[in-house]
Amino acid sequence: EYLSRIGGVDALVVSPMRRTRETAEIVGAALGLEPIVDEGWVETAFGDWDGHTFAEIQQKWPDALNAWMESTAVAPPGGESFDACARRARSARDKLLARYPGKTVVVVTHVTPIKLMVRSVLQAPMTSLFRMELRPATVTEIHWYADGLASLRSFNVQPSLSSV
Repeated sequence: EYLSRIGGVDALVVSPMRRTRETAEIVGAALGLEPIVDEGWVETAFGDWDGHTFAEIQQKWPDALNAWMESTAVAPPGGESFDACARRARSARDKLLARYPGKTVVVVTHVTPIKLMVRSVLQAPMTSLFRMELRPATVTEIHWYADGLASLRSFNVQPSLSSV
């Protein structure tokens, strides 16, 4: 409802994961848009850590967790590093910017790709990913301009109809 009131959305892109596809179906119905699945927006693969709490990971993989927390180049066992995810998400972003110049695109994605886009706009270090927290079903708004500059308009906003 929030996004449909903004108006002027030209495309709806979604990660292939079920939870984002379900959200995109709801958003798409409100916007009158069919979601376009793009593998580039999938969440970081956490490998052997998937399905475990942070406390369980600390208990079972303490050395791997410490290495992962010290460097975004380190991947969880059987997973993907944040650096690799950043390359993938940057490529997905660049494809959207080329395909939809000057257009408004809603991307339904996950915590890490969102944080990576925010980090990129702010030109913050990769370790800033560990300092951001996102709530579920929030909106982060970033504008990219033809000259290559970008601005962060909002971060982690829980929209309400009264805020439109």
